Amino acid sequence: MSPRERDFRSRLSKLIHGAGILRGSLSVRERTCGKPNCKCAKGKKHVSLYLVFSEKGKYHQLYVPKSHEEVVRLWVSNHEKARDLLEEISRLHREKVAKRES
Repeated sequence: MSPRERDFRSRLSKLIHGAGILRGSLSVRERTCGKPNCKCAKGKKHVSLYLVFSEKGKYHQLYVPKSHEEVVRLWVSNHEKARDLLEEISRLHREKVAKRES
């Protein structure tokens, strides 16, 4: 195993055994509630965060409470980093196949 592959695998292992991994995208929504005296009636809309993900071929949206926003953002970021590291490892292995190495 090359030093680069060892580095990628080590970083991937730390992500997997770390804080958490969550597949999905984050979507910020702005809306009005309809109350005539609310701040949103004057233009300052209510902002909320949703996790968007697919499961069994269907898309789902899950509301993320403000109290969970920081950790959910971290988990989604960790998933993106893990996916990138897996792609790097895969690229190294494609190079080995092209060079007829094992």
